[in-house]
Amino acid sequence: MGEIGLTYIVDDDPLYNFGTKKIIEITAFTKKALFFLNGEEAWEDFRQRVENNEPIPDVILTDINMPLMNGWQLLDKIGEVTLDHPIKIFVISSSINKDEMDKAKKYEHVSDYIVKPLTLDKVKNLKRKIVEGEY
Repeated sequence: MGEIGLTYIVDDDPLYNFGTKKIIEITAFTKKALFFLNGEEAWEDFRQRVENNEPIPDVILTDINMPLMNGWQLLDKIGEVTLDHPIKIFVISSSINKDEMDKAKKYEHVSDYIVKPLTLDKVKNLKRKIVEGEY
């Protein structure tokens, strides 16, 4: 993939988002990161970008349990859109429930399931794998 241009971080926890923002800055994970507190906010931005032929995210990091529209609903919505631009989507959750991990793997557009917390090492490794085309 080369460089990661735009990343969506979708999580309803402000403290998690603050820490993630710092880690993304330290690791230079992406050129631009947009944060959304629920799937509905992320979906609206995504939908508008598609309709207006604007750049869509290269990477989406989404939590599962959120208000208004959860991560599963967001994945369903994105899966309904035919895209020329590949997106690497990662479910980021504190849940270690095997059923949820298996459910995430059933989405063909989900690259991986990552257990919180995100750490510097996890983000560095994630970036390396994305850039080198392992995902």
